[in-house]
Amino acid sequence: MHGPASAAWLLVALCLASGAYCLLRMRTRGPSGQGAAGEALMGFGMAVMAVPAAFVTLPAQVWFAGAAAFTAASLHAALTARHSPHHLHHLVGSAAMVYMSLVMAVAPASHHGPHAGPGGLPVLTGLLLVYFAGYTLLSGVRLIPAPATATGSPGPDSGPPGWGERAELALVCRLTMAIAMVSMLLAM
Repeated sequence: MHGPASAAWLLVALCLASGAYCLLRMRTRGPSGQGAAGEALMGFGMAVMAVPAAFVTLPAQVWFAGAAAFTAASLHAALTARHSPHHLHHLVGSAAMVYMSLVMAVAPASHHGPHAGPGGLPVLTGLLLVYFAGYTLLSGVRLIPAPATATGSPGPDSGPPGWGERAELALVCRLTMAIAMVSMLLAM
């Protein structure tokens, strides 16, 4: 990724925090834990991609290995997509990571090649930008709290949910990674 180093390091920190939280979510058995492994892989992969090029330049083999890992994640998401619509988002995210890994593996100037639209923006990059910007907006709207409703008192066994079981934290994690994806696609 190219851009200001301070913004890149902030992106690295956010992606690492999201990946670490997703690892915590993997321990839960509820709906929040579903897909957490793929999201953890996504967070850590995005953190590696966001490291400023001035700090370290990784060899092409690392990016090809990343593309292979995310291809496997894409296949898993494709096979499980019929069980949950959220797995379709995992499929798009994993495919985007494959695309960005391959772009980073080849010469920097080659991603403005024959697939570029007007102004030099590759068509696939533009489509991914539209998708993740829309997902970001939708996730942000979902975080708006609903009006409180009167419910009965909690039962004796119900306590506050653990860190890995909080649906709003999982949504914040996904929102953070979608924003990071938009910023990384813009930097390509």
